[in-house]
Amino acid sequence: MNKALQQHISILVVEDDPGDLGLIQAYVGRTGLRRIGDRDPVVSTTTLVEGVALAVAHRPDVVLLDLSLPDSAGLSTVQVMRGVVPDVPIIVLTGQDDHQLAEAALQAGAQDYLVKGQFEHDSLGRAIRHALVRQKLESRLRLFEAALNSAANGIMITDVNATIEWANPAFTRMTGISLVEAVGRKPNELLHSGKQDAEFYRRMWETILDGRIWSGELVNRRRDGSLYDEALTISPVTNSTGRIQHFVAIKQDISARKATEERVQHLAHHDQLTDLPNRVLLSDRLFQCVAQARRDRGTLALLFLDLDQFKPVNDTLGHDIGDLLLKEVALRLQACVPRDSDTVSRLGGDEFVILLAQIDKATDAVLVAGKILAALERPFCIGPHVIDISASIGIAVYPQHGEDVNQLLKSADTAMYLAKKAGRNCYRFFRQVTEVAEGLA
Repeated sequence: MNKALQQHISILVVEDDPGDLGLIQAYVGRTGLRRIGDRDPVVSTTTLVEGVALAVAHRPDVVLLDLSLPDSAGLSTVQVMRGVVPDVPIIVLTGQDDHQLAEAALQAGAQDYLVKGQFEHDSLGRAIRHALVRQKLESRLRLFEAALNSAANGIMITDVNATIEWANPAFTRMTGISLVEAVGRKPNELLHSGKQDAEFYRRMWETILDGRIWSGELVNRRRDGSLYDEALTISPVTNSTGRIQHFVAIKQDISARKATEERVQHLAHHDQLTDLPNRVLLSDRLFQCVAQARRDRGTLALLFLDLDQFKPVNDTLGHDIGDLLLKEVALRLQACVPRDSDTVSRLGGDEFVILLAQIDKATDAVLVAGKILAALERPFCIGPHVIDISASIGIAVYPQHGEDVNQLLKSADTAMYLAKKAGRNCYRFFRQVTEVAEGLA
């Protein structure tokens, strides 16, 4: 007998034929199975009802089960026993003409079968050994299947041609596509969003066909047509010769994470009150525009705006009204810029800066400044209050008034103070400030 059976193994035999039972007991003795203490390794009964009771009481290592018993016959016999001891291997005992029934029993959960009258102790030992090994393998497979089915991430298995063979429930929750709908289809038929170009997929296929793991982020489409962000890892699976047979894709919906990241980035670069770009984002855009203008020998303008008499509004009507006024001012300023490439930003308090990218001449900035002054002349209705307010605007032009970000901001700020000195509700260029520099002393 194989050394694998030289151990304490208990066997439950459910067999109603005394002759067959006697042979089995004799064969078991010749397999080398040891007694369990003072107890014989074989426990037997002649009915399914008693067999179920003994299986529950003794938890045997193996069950030898006749498919033709006084109180049960056929596949239902296996199904009942399997339901009682799902983790115990079952070897069915059949008559000589029951090969089809035996094969059906294997499909129903048995691990092996023996044809009565056609086996000896070696065959019995082999069947027991096979059943024990197969049960362990099946238990591991059930564990792996349960783990895959309970995984939070979507898991998809395809063949080498990217045809889907299996997907777990998380895949369905993520995409809205059932396993039945997915099997036999290709991922690009079901999930393609059009957001990735051909070069993206070329690099992906180049990696996995080379036998390497590919990881990346992409946008896919759910069954209902909605888009979602996905983190995807694809691993090639090879056979013993190193040839790729399958691909395993692990998919994670990262839409919420991406939205949070975008929100954090937005808050870091935008004013919380008006949602306009803040000083950080303005500086970044101004830096890029200056670099572009330097390359193209172009021109840009910076308008530095400060509201006139805003402090009395805060002091008399309160900061809540002041905040609402600033939000309304922001909306009017945005309506005054001519292009999407221009930027209206709030530096803080009642200070705003307008970046006009790629203007043709300085008078383009004058036109925008005039539109702003006209827009602010209209009264603001904030709750029960009607508020009149104006602005002083300083204008700096690249490269005449500065060739870097800091100098342009400083020049526009200086020009704004000259507009204040000139009586407010007007604009001034930086060059006009230099002409009367002594007046600012």
